[in-house]
Amino acid sequence: MTGPEQGRYIILGSIDGILAVLGGVIGASTAGATNEGVVQVGLGVAVALAVTNGIGSYLAESTVEYAKLAEKERPIFRKLTGTKIERVTKRKIYMDSVTHGGASFIGSLVPITPFILAESNSIVASIVASLSALVVLGIYSGRLSKQNIVVSVVKMVILGVLVVVLVSILGGGH
Repeated sequence: MTGPEQGRYIILGSIDGILAVLGGVIGASTAGATNEGVVQVGLGVAVALAVTNGIGSYLAESTVEYAKLAEKERPIFRKLTGTKIERVTKRKIYMDSVTHGGASFIGSLVPITPFILAESNSIVASIVASLSALVVLGIYSGRLSKQNIVVSVVKMVILGVLVVVLVSILGGGH
C-alpha cells in the first residue's frame, strides 16, 4: 500500500473522529452534562464512528477492489481466486478498513481527553486540543500531497471552526 492511499484513511478517519466527537462533546457540555457524562457521550460516539468507518471502508473498498480484480481477469479469461494478486487485494481492503476505523477512534480521543484530565475549562481545552490536532493533520496532509502546507492547515482549521460554530449555535451557545 502506498503512502498516499494509507494517508487518505488516516486523514479521513482522524477528521471524522476529531470533529464528530468534538460536536458531541460540545453538545453534551452545553446541555449541562458532567465531565464524566461528556466522556461517556464522547466514547460512545468514538466507538460507533470507529466501527462504522471501519466497516464502511471494508464494504466500499471490497466493491472497488474486486471490480478492479474482475477487470484484470477479463482479458486473461481466468479467475484470480487464490492467487497472490487476490491476496494483495484482500490485504489492501483489510488495511484500509483498519486504518480508517483506527484513525477515527484515535482522533476521537483528542476532544475527550481534556474532560478526563481537567476539572474546569474542559470545553475550551477540548476545542483548543482539537484545533491543534487539525493543524498537525493539515501539515501531514500538505506534506503527503506535496501541496502548500499553510493552505492545508488553514482548510483544516476552518473546518474545525465551522463545526464549533455550528454546534454552538445549535446548542444555544451556552
